[in-house]
Amino acid sequence: MSAPQLVVHRDKELMAQAAAARLITKIVDAQSGRGSASVVLTGGRNGNGLLAALAAAPARDAIDWSRLDLWWGDERFLPEGDPERNVTQARAALLDSVPLDPSRVHAMPASDGPHGTDAEAAAAAYAEELAAAAGPEDHADVPTFDVLMLGVGPDTHVASLFPELPAVRETERTVVGVHGAPKPPPTRVSLTLPAIRAAREVWLLAAGEDKANAARIALSGAGEIQAPAAGAYGRSRTLWLLDSAAASQLPRDLYPPASP
Repeated sequence: MSAPQLVVHRDKELMAQAAAARLITKIVDAQSGRGSASVVLTGGRNGNGLLAALAAAPARDAIDWSRLDLWWGDERFLPEGDPERNVTQARAALLDSVPLDPSRVHAMPASDGPHGTDAEAAAAAYAEELAAAAGPEDHADVPTFDVLMLGVGPDTHVASLFPELPAVRETERTVVGVHGAPKPPPTRVSLTLPAIRAAREVWLLAAGEDKANAARIALSGAGEIQAPAAGAYGRSRTLWLLDSAAASQLPRDLYPPASP
């Protein structure tokens, strides 16, 4: 478990641009060291804002996109191409404009896919795909992701792990179907906390006043069942990337005065 580090930016636009630059560096370093890189994407306004900033960054061409594996932390269990699906939004923000290897873009199953409307079967299939990609050097039935990104919800949820719901209590499976989510759509597929914790680095993104209370709760020692964001951490680094509005309820001594 790595203790959280915080970087607070002036506003959400600067946060997205700085996070995109940070991600480019991390991917390039991983590809230089091991030949490839793996990243877990998140949806929502902050995740999509980062992808849009990455699409606009000239340094994006430093990445060898053909040697990048992309996974998702969660997905809305909707038909393929639905505008609310995280993968649909990611394609519009970035993925359709870069030369990715389609076989290395690991979208979660859709509700009109081979598993039909069975979210548990879709989750099991994604778990199998993750396990197949894991090597002997990995510590779990998932690859050791270089960076796993998570948006933080106003209720402290991450991925589709909501406070007190069964998915956040899962300790064995790496992917689960989520039913009765408190925000639409109610049915989702999500990585679990054990899968999230397999990542080298976990980045939690929070921008806006509506995320301030969630950041305060998650960083104040709350339990992961009540505040799932508190249970999301990486093997070597846990990084909270916030704007000043999301950090407004945090004690100033939690982050260095030099945060831009």
